[in-house]
Amino acid sequence: MDINYELYKVFYYVAKTLSFSEAATELFISQSAVSQSVKVLEKRLNQVLFIRSTKRVSLTKEGEMLFKHIEPAINLISRGENQLLNSTPAGGMQLRIAASDTICRYFLVPYLNKFHKTYPDVHIKIINGTSLKCAELLETNQVDLIVANSPNSALNNNQHIREIKTFRDVFVAKPDVFPYKGQALSLAQLQQLPILMLSKLSTTSAFLHNLFLQHSLDLVPAIELSSNDLLIDLAKIGLGIAFVPDFCVTNTSEDELIILEIAEPMPERKLVAAYDESIPLSEPARYFIDTMTSQL
Repeated sequence: MDINYELYKVFYYVAKTLSFSEAATELFISQSAVSQSVKVLEKRLNQVLFIRSTKRVSLTKEGEMLFKHIEPAINLISRGENQLLNSTPAGGMQLRIAASDTICRYFLVPYLNKFHKTYPDVHIKIINGTSLKCAELLETNQVDLIVANSPNSALNNNQHIREIKTFRDVFVAKPDVFPYKGQALSLAQLQQLPILMLSKLSTTSAFLHNLFLQHSLDLVPAIELSSNDLLIDLAKIGLGIAFVPDFCVTNTSEDELIILEIAEPMPERKLVAAYDESIPLSEPARYFIDTMTSQL
């Protein structure tokens, strides 16, 4: 079926904003032109794509299905346009990276600094999200690369994955509240303590839950948050034992915290860089990945 790309582009912006007026603003066309384009697309596809009301717009099931296919396609075209612009001296270069707050703060900063000094004219766009969310952003072509925790169930075979470093997760606690220094605690003993950890929408949470399940234990955390820094802050005031990556714990003595010894060996995890290998990386993007992996 031969349908004009502009119709799909209008559909994408309406579906993204769920507003005909906002889509018109982003596309620099009139609202009536947006409405007419949507009607033409619906007629050609013989499907109703939007549920319209006086207060809001929502996608039908058919519209949601179409959006899942159109979104990565539109982003892929935008990425191609961006790379073409980057190939010219006057082009405004951009490197789009997705990573969690923790990875940005405790790992990426020196590499971003080095990259900026090497490519001062390249604009760096960073999107924060869980490692699972970052994988979704890569899948829909909204970023050039991601730096994420592994294992990561959201990464797929279409993505090229390069290992950056290994790390282990640790439990940290305030020693005067949890006086276990020098003791090797089992997971069964840890299960009886108030565990502070990341929310279920994270690879770290999935990792710890799976670890407990492997030992036939049910993990019921006391507190679940979206920030490792906040977990550490709560551990400092004795609310529980925080489960965090070891690279977040820079100086336990200054923080008045201790790293608890665990009887069962804690498996290693990895930080990885991932990108879509079917799409050529720009020179700045490849440099950024090579810089991070050069320490291996």
